[in-house]
Amino acid sequence: MTKTRIIALFNQSGGVAKTTLTQNLGYHLALKKRRVLLVDMDPQGSLTTFMGLEPDTLSESIQQAIVENKPLPIYPELIHGMALVPADINLAASEMQLFSAIAREYRLKNALAVVKDDYDFILIDSPPSLGLLSILSLTAATHILVPIQCQFKSFKGTELLLNTVSQVRAHTNPTLQFAGFVPTMFDSRTAQESRTVKAIQEQLSDIGTVYPPIPKTIAFADASEHRLPLALFDKNHNAISVVKKIANSLDKLEVKS
Repeated sequence: MTKTRIIALFNQSGGVAKTTLTQNLGYHLALKKRRVLLVDMDPQGSLTTFMGLEPDTLSESIQQAIVENKPLPIYPELIHGMALVPADINLAASEMQLFSAIAREYRLKNALAVVKDDYDFILIDSPPSLGLLSILSLTAATHILVPIQCQFKSFKGTELLLNTVSQVRAHTNPTLQFAGFVPTMFDSRTAQESRTVKAIQEQLSDIGTVYPPIPKTIAFADASEHRLPLALFDKNHNAISVVKKIANSLDKLEVKS
């Protein structure tokens, strides 16, 4: 039996389509009859909103699980075939609340350990920062998937990200693997973005799979506004085939012992 793949989607920069990718990859894995749990670890609660919930109306969120050691508050109904652990703004206080906690980096890993055998995939939408919540996400994960906006500045920031992963491997999660890198928001008409994609392929392919770039399109934002994965909002959109390829590749990942 294949072990649960726990994939943290992480980039310390915001605006790289991390949340969009989490929702859409989860949906396509669910279409393949995989049991999928999405975990929102971003205090902004964007994934929770994209999935149709209002963060400020929730009675429970991931915050209680990692701060108070309560069971994971998995939303009682599947949404588009996926289970969800929601987040709200209270999560922003977690870093302060966990300041002196023993083994605080393992709080999410321990919470997921109770339920992980119920799922084939757990996708963690990490916050866009290098703070404690991101460390919790990377410590809990078997793999990291890195969305990189097709801009030179975003690509250069990858050096800091790679250093963070090295630190996590050294201290809290020695078996963390790269699921790969996903160039996002790609405009093929722009020479600078084409050069950035080429640089990503040349410099990162030895570390992990570099997937085909996801095209820049307003359709993702429109789908999110309607609280839908893109394939349910516009089933013929050309970006769907790229997301499917990534999902199919993730389905072949193996977990280190």
